[in-house]
Amino acid sequence: MRPDYQSRIAKFNLTLNAFVDLSGEAQGEGLNWAAKSNIAVKGLPWTAGCEAYRDRIADRDASVIASILESGGTVLGTVNMHEGALGATTDNQAYGRTQNPWQTGITPGGSSGGSGAAVAAGLCDVALGTDTMGSVRIPAAYCGVQGHKPTTGLVSDDGVIPLSTSLDHVGPLARNVETLWTAMHILAGWSQDTVLEPRALDGLKIGVWTGGQAVTLTPGVELGVAAAVDTIKAAGALTSDFVPPVYDYSRSRRSGLLVSEIEGAKEHGVTQDGPRPEGLSDMFYQLLHWGVRQSAEKVEAAYDHIQHVHRAAAKVWQDVDFIIAPTAPQEAFAFDMDAPANQADFTAWADFARLPATALFCGLSEAGLPLSLQVIGPEGKDRDTLRVAAALEALFGQPPMPPGYEW
Repeated sequence: MRPDYQSRIAKFNLTLNAFVDLSGEAQGEGLNWAAKSNIAVKGLPWTAGCEAYRDRIADRDASVIASILESGGTVLGTVNMHEGALGATTDNQAYGRTQNPWQTGITPGGSSGGSGAAVAAGLCDVALGTDTMGSVRIPAAYCGVQGHKPTTGLVSDDGVIPLSTSLDHVGPLARNVETLWTAMHILAGWSQDTVLEPRALDGLKIGVWTGGQAVTLTPGVELGVAAAVDTIKAAGALTSDFVPPVYDYSRSRRSGLLVSEIEGAKEHGVTQDGPRPEGLSDMFYQLLHWGVRQSAEKVEAAYDHIQHVHRAAAKVWQDVDFIIAPTAPQEAFAFDMDAPANQADFTAWADFARLPATALFCGLSEAGLPLSLQVIGPEGKDRDTLRVAAALEALFGQPPMPPGYEW
């Protein structure tokens, strides 16, 4: 029996603040979707989480929404996000905080936090997010669901308000890999007659990337990843230590943020000396304004670093078939804590390198919060990456419902 999503939204959304606008469409027989609010859904506010665009109504559907409707899917509404997609907590000044279904008062991640919360709470089958440096996979990790960042260019971003035109990726979040598989067929236009067959792990060469001394993992993540790796080894996979070439964590953070700030400033009309656009929060404006004040040399160096990471990534597949890594170095944290600087250290590489990456639930910490591992595949090999993800999901189990949100 299919869940009654309208009833669940009515019951839970007042507390969660996942959905910000509902379409009024009746639940359909196909997949029932939520869309991040930077994705145009005809007739609904198209805001990117910015007060500046509260009254802007989309006069057309984004290409991905059109594909969903053509497939027989239903869009139930749009969900909250971190303002402008520049941040990873979804603590939004204009549209409110989105709560994590696993615990009130902690972040669902971001910038696609409403997407992660809606899927985790069972308010839809699948939700669309956008991933610039991890904004699909981090909410998937913090909310205990599955999320896929596609190969660069595979899924259309037409009708999406960008943060970074060079780094943004539209991708789905769902409760299981099979639904991600179906969603990607719709979003990428794959032939619908292909069946999800989990990839055999026996003999598969998997690089294990844990950051070593360069990235501090919380004890829960460290223990969870170690247990997951042991499980993968027991299934016959051949593991080896992996370090992404030329991917310096500090420099990569700075490069990705600067590129996002420069390209985001262009989208939102922020210039070095011009008037401040109305309706942008102080924090969002300050981040964009900082970006446009940087020297041309710094900006060029940031773009060069990202290109260098992409070129270097092509060589890693000589030694490994796939790579696994923590999705985030920490579990979801309280809103009153500062966001960790290393949140995107494991996710940004796939964005820079243009690789497919699937975040997978792999257990619960001692505190009862979700843990997540991501599987990263070669460029253009999204289906193979999802097949490996399906095999890992069979080992780890599908995500449970958060307490109080059971079907």
